[in-house]
Amino acid sequence: MFSTYSKQHFSSRLASDEKVCECLSKVEAQERAEMNRVRSVFNNFMNSERYSRFTLQTEQDGERRVEVKLSEDVGDGDMEGRAGGSPTFRPAPHGQNRRNLCFLILTIILIFVIGYMVAYLIHGKRREVTSSCIKPFVPPEFEHKDISLQPPEPRLTWSDITHLLQTKLTSQAFDKTLSEFDRPSRLAGSKDDTFLGNRIFERFQDLEMHPWTDVHHVRLATPDSNKPNRVIFGSNVFEPKGFLAYSATTSVQGKLVYANYGRLEDFEVLTKHKVNVANCVVILRCGKISFAQKVKNALQYSATGVLIYPDIEDYKYVANTELYGHVHYGTGDPFTPGFPSFNHTQFPPVVSSGVPSIPAQTITSNMAQTIMQSIGGPVLDKDSDFIGGQTWSYSLGGVENVTIEVNNALLFKEIHNVFGVIKGFVDPDRYVVLGAQRDAWGQGYARANVGTSALIELARVIREMVEADDFKPRRSIVFASWSAGEYGSVGATEWLEAHAASLDKNVLSYISLDGLVQGHGSFYASASPLLQIIVDNAMKVVKSPTGNGMVRDIAGKNPMRPMSIDDPAYPFLAGFGIPAVSFHFISVNSEEYQYYNTILDSKSHLDYEAAQKTSTMAAIAAQFAGQIALRLVHDHLLNFDVTGYKKLLNERVHDINNHLSDLNQSGQLKDLSPSWLYRAKASFQRASDSIDNDIKNTNLNDPEACRLLNGRIMKVEHGLLSQYVSPYEFPFRHLVFGKGPFTLNEIAELDNELQLRLQLALATWNLQGCANSMAGNLWDIDNEI
Repeated sequence: MFSTYSKQHFSSRLASDEKVCECLSKVEAQERAEMNRVRSVFNNFMNSERYSRFTLQTEQDGERRVEVKLSEDVGDGDMEGRAGGSPTFRPAPHGQNRRNLCFLILTIILIFVIGYMVAYLIHGKRREVTSSCIKPFVPPEFEHKDISLQPPEPRLTWSDITHLLQTKLTSQAFDKTLSEFDRPSRLAGSKDDTFLGNRIFERFQDLEMHPWTDVHHVRLATPDSNKPNRVIFGSNVFEPKGFLAYSATTSVQGKLVYANYGRLEDFEVLTKHKVNVANCVVILRCGKISFAQKVKNALQYSATGVLIYPDIEDYKYVANTELYGHVHYGTGDPFTPGFPSFNHTQFPPVVSSGVPSIPAQTITSNMAQTIMQSIGGPVLDKDSDFIGGQTWSYSLGGVENVTIEVNNALLFKEIHNVFGVIKGFVDPDRYVVLGAQRDAWGQGYARANVGTSALIELARVIREMVEADDFKPRRSIVFASWSAGEYGSVGATEWLEAHAASLDKNVLSYISLDGLVQGHGSFYASASPLLQIIVDNAMKVVKSPTGNGMVRDIAGKNPMRPMSIDDPAYPFLAGFGIPAVSFHFISVNSEEYQYYNTILDSKSHLDYEAAQKTSTMAAIAAQFAGQIALRLVHDHLLNFDVTGYKKLLNERVHDINNHLSDLNQSGQLKDLSPSWLYRAKASFQRASDSIDNDIKNTNLNDPEACRLLNGRIMKVEHGLLSQYVSPYEFPFRHLVFGKGPFTLNEIAELDNELQLRLQLALATWNLQGCANSMAGNLWDIDNEI
């Protein structure tokens, strides 16, 4: 070691050693002086003519204690006692001399022990203090750096990290992982689901990621093998194998009406053609919106039942393909709304407001053809949006009766979420969550296997970067494998509900890995406005799977779409105020992977949709997710766009202003102005601008300053959750992306004056409260309302 330093360095080392010796000499001198002082005290005691006495006294607490008094403490009264007979002391007769001698010896021993302990404590303290002058030898190039207090700096640049992701996340690695986690069946709560969960746990364990599980007991619906679901139309009796979980279990009969995709605008078309939906059963095409939204819209128009089928115009598979799904207009276990499902808790008999009160059932294309050919009623023009790809006339119906009988059974199932973590080196208590569901109705190759494989490969690669490439993430990364995703993100939502009190303080963002690869040639993403800059940067860095430029080049002009309620990232964003993102590689001119909600979601079908590049595209999708996650855990400052909500809030408040203006002009409303809401919006914008300015004027190499700024940034999304509604009644409480009359979207449509005034006031204060939380310090709050 000495050969690496110059003679000057060696001389400084010798000088340092001399200082060490000098400090040690001082320590030894102090110790000798201390021991001499103790010995002097002891000798003085032994040579004195002091005596002691022991008095047994009773204290107020009832305990009896011995009081020791030395001869020098005796007052005049005591001296009188010695001469004339004090009640507390009398000179001992000759028979008691031996006893007094014993007391004297015990007292001497006691004082000696106390003196020794005092000397020992003083000696230890002096040694600790004086040893501070002994400094370890530090090479000259590190003399001016505080190594012990500085957090470990990342050794890799961002370009290094990007390069490592590209070289380590390979199609060859994905070929192996996709094969390992491919299963013919993976139904939630089944043995196959548990087997996959255990396999993922073992992989996390091999990577030393401290894995753990999160167990919930939830109610999952399944068809009753003894009482199959039935659809009766005339003399035709159908018994479809597909089903819709959480449908009402009952039997209804009514006139059959065709309502296209079941969107609100589709029901408005029926109204224009004077086709009454009330007390009727509606038959709908699959697609455009979720099953749950279709049923909710049908209920809004007073329908008594719903049938859903795949039209050949939207889905090219065989005509007897069964459809599976759920109709809970929400997420999580609908029988524990707003709170987690644990079997040790006695839950009241409650049901989510999103569970429909009418039966809903899927049928095959063949069954639909038989029914639609005889539905009757008005016929629309050929250029109407209602016309699909079949040969029948697509009449609106309202003539023939149909019967729906749903007999699904609700079963308690134990589901396991599996987690692993790569801990951060500076702020391990703050983390990004990467999640993927592992269950599916059948093989679930695109739905579950690709996402699970991406989760495993990202965990392996990032762990390898930490161990072998000196990558030191500032914050932690949590990897989550969810169960019961097909039933409406049940596993993820139950975990969120179980930890709702702390997640907003710790979780920076959620990145969904579900449905990453659905096709080839195009791309879209859904994200919180706070994350759009990070997503856009990733699109500019990750290479396109087509080989032509970057992902941005195939994404088109507007790759960002609003996040729908059936998006796996939706409960994180709209329910718990966590910035979330999901993204998908899809086929050109295709909105979604057509084999979702079927048992045809297999390797061969996905390979065909992905132009035989499934493993290559999975590797690129994992690189994209890795870019977002590692950017969030690498930088001092969270690269969120704190001004991203400005445009959205301007649009929503402008819509409310127009709505109020219309009501005032029509005479339905008087003396209600949106001025308070405008002021709250302005406060929010000033608060976001303040954060933006503080970022520009802060030394971003100062970790503590960045941590304070990050805390303010993390309050933006959570602050937009409504404080005035119950998560039991309205689980999606986000003012912008939520569902309910308290949201800015629905306030712009309210007509009831009392409701409008109430919701407008609550939304105003909610927005102002969010601005206040972003201000940081109490004295910086801009409360102009």
